[in-house]
Amino acid sequence: MNKIEFDFDDMHPYIKNNSIFCFQVSFFSTSPELSNKQRFEYFTRTIPSDHYQVKAMVDIVGRMGWKYISILYEESNYGIKAFEELEDLLATKNICIAIKEKLVKDSGVAGEHAYDSIVAKLLTKPRARGAIIFGSDQEVAGVMRAVRRANATENFSWIGSDGWSARNLVSDGNEVEVEGTLSVQPQANPVRGFEEYFLSLTVENNKRNPWFAEFWEAHFQCHYPNSSRTPYNQNFPGTCTGQETLTKENMAFEGQLQFVSDAVMAFAHALRDMHRDVCHGRHGLCDAMKPTKGTELLRYLRKVEFEGLSGDNFRFDPQGDGPARYNIIHFKQVSQGVFRWVRVGEYWEGELRLNMSEIQFKLGHPQPPESVCSLECELGQAKKYLEGESCCWHCFNCTQYQIRHPTDETQCQLCPQGTVPDQRHTKCEPIPEEYLRADSGWAIGAMAFSATGIVVTALVAGVFLRHHDTPVVRASGRELSYILLLGIFLCYAMTFVLVLKPSDIVCGLQRFGAGFSFTVVYAALLTKTNRISRIFNAGKRTAKRPSFISPRSQLIICSGLTGFQVLINAVWMVVSPPSAVHHYPTRDDNLLVCSSSVNASYMISFSYPIVLIVICTLYAVLTRKIPEAFNESKYIGFTMYTTCVIWLAFVPIYFSTANNIAIRITSMSVTISMSATVTVACLFTPKLYIILVRPERNVRQSMMPVRYSAVRGPRHQSISGPTGVTSSVVGAGNLLGVLPPNHGMESGSHSDAGHSTNAANNHSSTSKQLTTRGTQTLNCVNNAEKHVTINNTTHTMGNGPHRADRTTPRWCVALNVGLK
Repeated sequence: MNKIEFDFDDMHPYIKNNSIFCFQVSFFSTSPELSNKQRFEYFTRTIPSDHYQVKAMVDIVGRMGWKYISILYEESNYGIKAFEELEDLLATKNICIAIKEKLVKDSGVAGEHAYDSIVAKLLTKPRARGAIIFGSDQEVAGVMRAVRRANATENFSWIGSDGWSARNLVSDGNEVEVEGTLSVQPQANPVRGFEEYFLSLTVENNKRNPWFAEFWEAHFQCHYPNSSRTPYNQNFPGTCTGQETLTKENMAFEGQLQFVSDAVMAFAHALRDMHRDVCHGRHGLCDAMKPTKGTELLRYLRKVEFEGLSGDNFRFDPQGDGPARYNIIHFKQVSQGVFRWVRVGEYWEGELRLNMSEIQFKLGHPQPPESVCSLECELGQAKKYLEGESCCWHCFNCTQYQIRHPTDETQCQLCPQGTVPDQRHTKCEPIPEEYLRADSGWAIGAMAFSATGIVVTALVAGVFLRHHDTPVVRASGRELSYILLLGIFLCYAMTFVLVLKPSDIVCGLQRFGAGFSFTVVYAALLTKTNRISRIFNAGKRTAKRPSFISPRSQLIICSGLTGFQVLINAVWMVVSPPSAVHHYPTRDDNLLVCSSSVNASYMISFSYPIVLIVICTLYAVLTRKIPEAFNESKYIGFTMYTTCVIWLAFVPIYFSTANNIAIRITSMSVTISMSATVTVACLFTPKLYIILVRPERNVRQSMMPVRYSAVRGPRHQSISGPTGVTSSVVGAGNLLGVLPPNHGMESGSHSDAGHSTNAANNHSSTSKQLTTRGTQTLNCVNNAEKHVTINNTTHTMGNGPHRADRTTPRWCVALNVGLK
């Protein structure tokens, strides 16, 4: 460090006549008010402002985890300004003040009862165990005595200011009450050389200090020769000899002398820097410093930076205050009955460094006491603040599906649909998607059933293709039968679409396929029942062939009926596109389903097939009296009745299983498959029986009704006529299924004629009628094999054109149409 040399005698008249004496460089004024440079422009200090002391104390409170504390502060500028700073800083840290009380500055004015009253108020908030005391040693000593009198030693832990910490006046006799105190003191190190210098002083070699003689008298309790009599030295017993010496044992040095030396050094450095710049190294004052400008000197003063006599680097902060450096000291019981102030950390320019392992508030209890008004709520609980309190609350549990609001701790937040709180009710977790998985038992069962149906359908189609031109297949309406089998296959195949994971495409396939497969089946059945009904109704009224009964016409009609369903689906998909959505029937469900299954909109797809089913059922009822041989309507009717029963059972199952997606999808797929199975069993089993088990009946002759056959079984005798007449009549009857009642005889009459060899003689009239009817039937069958004549128009089928007799019965015309 450079040596600073000034001739103050030269500078004295210039300094005296100028405003330099308005400058102050304080070494012990800590009030935060003095940092306001609008009011105290020329005030500077080497000690930090209490603002930083307060910040250090608040940081200590935060490190202890305290949220609810009391404050005692001295009724002086020192205490009041510190309290104002404390209030503001504690509020920013969400730390509440339970009790705030003033301490009378002059301890002689306040009696012990005043301190007892303050302690009693502190005890009204037993959960506020942490307390800050910002005051002087005399007042704080009175508080500690009151604590002992109230037997509240274990109730408080103190945070102390520099005005009373490490002061024997407070701790002596009150060790148990003061134990555990954490205090903040400005950091000051010993000034090098000062102790040796001061111990070497005597009254004789320090005459420049007029008060040193009084210090000597007070220190050695004697009257120094030739000194003035004062109220302080007149009672001293002896006279000072001048041989007394100052020693380390009989002297206690002020711990904050560093700030004094820093103040002097700062002023000296400012003058030196200004002299160097203005006078350019000239010895003594130059004309530019006559007079010295106060504002210029202040500018140099605020910029000084040097290493002080303590070894610490010094500089002023922007407010003209000394560096914010504090020691954190702790009054602890180092051993049983032995108490000591120890350094446990520091506050260095805004950063708290605390050695928590060195802190113990009571011997053997290193953990800080709890100082909160209310304990933090458990996970999944929210706070309800007490009226007028910001740190006191009651905790209440959030409900089953709520968590505490992430930003408002006083409210619970309902988890969104599809999520539920985790076990600790801290966050909402998504509910796993639930849908019918292909590897589940329900899906496997449904697919097995459908796969079996597909195999059976394929076998039936194979049999029909193999026997494509046989009478049974032809009589069944081959084209419509194949369409029917296609619809049945689609019904079975829908199961495999229904068990797929829902997506927009899958939902579109489900929506289209469910109704379309049924429409194909029942459009074919409706076309077939309508054809049968029209044929026989026409046969009763006229010999004219009904319109639109050819295979091509039937295919066109069936396609038109099916196309209407396609149109419905197309419009539906445009108006409401299919999509996979999450459905939440209850708070615990997260069903991945198609949007159509959430409500009853699937009925849009099924509404048209239902209309077809109803019409088919009506046709089945209307054609129920057609005789057995021609009566495929009976099987169609049975199919319709069974289908209605199946779907009437399905509807309540479907709507009652909204929460169980597996059962709902499985019931739908099984219902569709069962409807297809009923159709296969009722309509194709009788035909398969004839084709595979009774192939001898799969001939044209076997298609005639029994009531028109001349022979029944081996016991019957044939009426006269060409060979094969009987077979042809039976075949025709089986195809049409009904003839007008006046064109046949009862089967009992046939049986009597067959069993009695004398029937022709005894009942000649009956035999004659039978012979006539047999001849007509034979002619009708022969004509059917060769041609069909409608409205005097010949349709060649065999050996050439023939003109129909106008007396040909109408049933014969219907027979010819049916065989065609």
